Amino acid sequence: MEIELTTGGWVWAVLAALAVGISKTGFGGVGLVAVSIMVELFGKPSVGILLPMLIFADISVYPVFRKHGAWGPVWKLLSPTLLGCAAGYFVLDWMPEESARSVVGGIIVAMVGVQLFRNVGRERFDRLARSREAGLAAGFAAGTATMVANAAGPIFQLYLLSRRFEKLELIGVGARFFLLVNILKAPFLGGMSFINGESLLFNLKLVPVILLGIFLGRHLVHAVSQRLFEWLVILFALVAGGRLFLF
Repeated sequence: MEIELTTGGWVWAVLAALAVGISKTGFGGVGLVAVSIMVELFGKPSVGILLPMLIFADISVYPVFRKHGAWGPVWKLLSPTLLGCAAGYFVLDWMPEESARSVVGGIIVAMVGVQLFRNVGRERFDRLARSREAGLAAGFAAGTATMVANAAGPIFQLYLLSRRFEKLELIGVGARFFLLVNILKAPFLGGMSFINGESLLFNLKLVPVILLGIFLGRHLVHAVSQRLFEWLVILFALVAGGRLFLF
């Protein structure tokens, strides 16, 4: 798998790397922007090309938010998440290359729908999400979405928000959860040749941009109204996901 981008392609790749860094500091919806850009650039292999960028961001963010959150919530969700990852692996293996854009676009639109449901019907969503069954469903859905499209952030964040996690605690638990799950995914995507020497070199070139995104995100999470920012991200992700799904 050779990676050749035009100047315009590199501009989009830089924006995706910036979105990866910002998404790891509490703005999970921004990760959908990175997913949509990468699948536009690379199609089906984008899930593997993007993964090392996410792992690097997870490793960078974890020490910063280590004092917030704990491993307990991670272990509770891990079993259904791994089952979802297994299901997602078979979906990804079966999925034709020409269907990748529409499938990933559909997942992005679904994630936006979940986020909209939570923002608009907050009380109803919270009641539904408190049950044990909701936790199992959230874990399975997150596992499937993360394996097929690296797009589990909104499901995970919305589930934790329904459990009354504070913002910084949510970031700390998320850093633990995605660091573990993304590392576990890597051998499977490597076995599908979606991660190789050339893709890792591409990832390496974007490391400074990911760090810049983390730096900006740490300041945004304190300085910007998260609700306003999330609505803007929802709008952008809906347009990007809809474009992939419909066109």
